[in-house]
Amino acid sequence: MGNTKYPMMFSFILLPIFAFGRNSQYTVPVFNVLHFGAVGDGKTLDTAPIQKAIDQAAKTGNGAEVLVPAGHQYVIGTLELKSGINFHLQGDAELLVSINREDYSGDGVITADGAKDLTISGSGSINGRALEFMSYYDKPNEWWIFKEWRPKLFILTKCTDLKVLHIAIKNAPQWSVHLLGCENVLVDSVTVDNNMEVPNCDGINADHCRNVEVRNCEVKCGDDGIVVKATPEKEGYGPSANIHVHDCVLETHDSGLKIGTETTQDIYNVTFERCTIKTSCRGLNIQLRDAGDVYNIVFKDITFTSQYYSAPWWGRGEAISFTAIPRTPDTKIGTMHNVLVKNVTGTAENSVRINGTKESRISNVRFDNVHVTLNRWTKYPGNLFDNRPTTVCKEIEPHDNPGFYIRFSDRVMLKDCSVSWGKNIPDYFTNAMQAHDVTDLTIEGFKGAGAHPGRDKSIVVPGE
Repeated sequence: MGNTKYPMMFSFILLPIFAFGRNSQYTVPVFNVLHFGAVGDGKTLDTAPIQKAIDQAAKTGNGAEVLVPAGHQYVIGTLELKSGINFHLQGDAELLVSINREDYSGDGVITADGAKDLTISGSGSINGRALEFMSYYDKPNEWWIFKEWRPKLFILTKCTDLKVLHIAIKNAPQWSVHLLGCENVLVDSVTVDNNMEVPNCDGINADHCRNVEVRNCEVKCGDDGIVVKATPEKEGYGPSANIHVHDCVLETHDSGLKIGTETTQDIYNVTFERCTIKTSCRGLNIQLRDAGDVYNIVFKDITFTSQYYSAPWWGRGEAISFTAIPRTPDTKIGTMHNVLVKNVTGTAENSVRINGTKESRISNVRFDNVHVTLNRWTKYPGNLFDNRPTTVCKEIEPHDNPGFYIRFSDRVMLKDCSVSWGKNIPDYFTNAMQAHDVTDLTIEGFKGAGAHPGRDKSIVVPGE
C-alpha cells in the first residue's frame, strides 16, 4: 500500500490550565460542625447540624470554612452545599453515609445545585459503605448485585468556579463524583478507592460540563475511571467541552479513560494526557451511541493494560476502542472526527479498534507512535468484539482479533506504530493490521508481523 497523503484537518484547541490559588489575604470565618451539634461518634445521624453549619457559612460567603474536625466519624444523609464556602474535611475526618433511604432527600449524599465559588477540600474522606447497599455476591459473574436503591456520593449540578481538592472517596455504592452541567471546575489530587467488583461505581464523571481540569488523581473503581459524557436530561445543560485530564493513575474493571456512552449532546476539545492505566477492560475508549458529535479529542503520553473480566462488565479487553454505533434502530447518531492518539503504549487481550457503522462513519483519526502488545492471560472466552450498548447489531460480535482493526472509517493515519505478540497467542489472533470499508488510509513506519506468520499477513487492507 502506498503512503497516500491527505490533509488530516486536525484543529485541536489548546486547553487552558486553570490555576486556583488559596485566599491568604485575610482570615476566613470558620463554622465548626461540632459547635452546631454534630456528635461525630459514627452512630448518631449528623446531617441536620452539619447542614446548619453549611447554611450559616453560606450567609457569610467569601470562602467561609465549614470545618469537619479530625478524629470523628460523622453519619450523614443528603447534604446540600452552598455558594461561597469551603467545605473542609480536616485530617482523618470521615463522613459515613447512612444506609437508611429515609435519610436522603434525593439520590445523592453530597450535593449542590447552582453553587458558585464552592470548594470541597481536606485530607478527610467519605465512606460510601458500598457492600451494605448490595444484596449478594454473584460468584459465577464475579460481581455484587445491588439492592433497589443506592446513592451517588457527589452530585454537583450547575456549579461554577468549583474546586474539589485532596479529599478521599472510598467504597462508593454508585458513581463517586458526578459533575452535571458545571463550568470552571478543578478536581485536584482526589483519591477514589472503591470495590472493583461493585458495578457502576465510576470514579469521576464530567457530564455536560465545560472548562474542567482533572489532575493528579488516583482512581480505583469497578466501572469507568474518568469519563466525559452527555447523559439524557430534561434540562438543557449544554455540551461537554474544554476538558483536560492529566497526570492521573487508574485501576478499573471497565474503561480507564472514556467518552460516552451517553452522547446526547456534543463533546469536544477533550485532552487526556500523562496518565497510567494499571488495569482496565478497555484502556482508551470512545463510545458514540447518541445524537451528539464527538470531535477534537486527544489521548497523549499514556500507558495502559487492558484485559478481560467477567462477562457482565462492558469491554472485552480491547486496547483502544473507538466505536460509533446507534443505540437503537430509531437513534439519530452523531459523528466522530478529529481524534489524535500519540505516544501511547500498552498491553491488551484484544485489538485496537476503530469501528464506525454505515450510519456513522468515523473520520480524521491519527495514531502517532502507538505501540501495542497483544497477549492472553485470563480465562474468559475471546474471539469477539463488544458492541454494547446497542440493539442495532450483535452486542457481542464473534470476530478474530488483529492488532489494529479499522472499519467504516475515512482519513485514518497510522504513523510509526507497532504491534507485538506475547507468549500466549490463540488462533483467533490474526493480522497486525486489518481494515474493511475504509477510505484514505495512510500507513507510515508501521512495524509488526501477523500473529501466526505462516498463516497471517502483517497487513490486510482493501485492494491488497
